[in-house]
Amino acid sequence: MSYDDDWPDETLENRKYKIRKTIRSASLEELKQYGEKCFPVVTDPWYTRYSEFLTEHPNASFYMADTPEGATIVYCREPSKGVWFIPGKGMGKLLPQGLRVMAEIVDASAGKS
Repeated sequence: MSYDDDWPDETLENRKYKIRKTIRSASLEELKQYGEKCFPVVTDPWYTRYSEFLTEHPNASFYMADTPEGATIVYCREPSKGVWFIPGKGMGKLLPQGLRVMAEIVDASAGKS
């Protein structure tokens, strides 16, 4: 499953709308606790990938958002990287289109402050 393939315009717009409505800053500690809740088995490969993503960017500013499809996105603006996951169903890295969308939304929300 990818969150970057050639999505129909309507699907992409619905996704952007939901992300704009749900995006928020998240601390590293909060994200670690969230990961422990979503991936309760520490030997779960998804837990390992999620934990590695967080530990690779200990000083980053993180953001969380939801998609209409039920995925949670964790994104760090610098360096522009992110992951999506649906607990118990799948996980992956945000690819270029998803990273662009997240950067635009984070930058726009920062401009409103």
